[in-house]
Amino acid sequence: MNRSKRLLEIRNLIKTKKISNQEELLQLLNQKGFNYTQATLSRDLKMLKAGKLADEEKGHIYVLPNDLPGNSLNERDMSVAVSRGILSSEYSGNMAVIKTLPGFASGIALRIDNLKAFEIIGTIAGDDTILVIARDGISRQDLQNVLNPVIAGTY
Repeated sequence: MNRSKRLLEIRNLIKTKKISNQEELLQLLNQKGFNYTQATLSRDLKMLKAGKLADEEKGHIYVLPNDLPGNSLNERDMSVAVSRGILSSEYSGNMAVIKTLPGFASGIALRIDNLKAFEIIGTIAGDDTILVIARDGISRQDLQNVLNPVIAGTY
């Protein structure tokens, strides 16, 4: 099947079900007739810019960027959920490293990217760590000022 159909089905599944991991998503896709590898699914999730958000029932679930402003969660609830996933932050030069609970990094990085702050060039997220890179000439204090609302859950 072609990539467009796969991406549409992934979007549909993420919007209609609470999916907490790639294995669960692969099983659902297999039931719909989409048979492919975890590596391909991982690339598709990156293309869709899927992230994870805290969920009381399943720990954390996949969400899509367009869904973040929230059908089921308001901005304040989302901010609190994101901040609860952050364990620590440290700064070095024009970078910050944010440690999160496992599975939370991509969702939090997405929120940081959505700030569209001039000070930040971009983020790189793993499973539980985010690297935030500031523009040249941005001070550590300026970077902290941009990130503090995210870390405190008040943005």
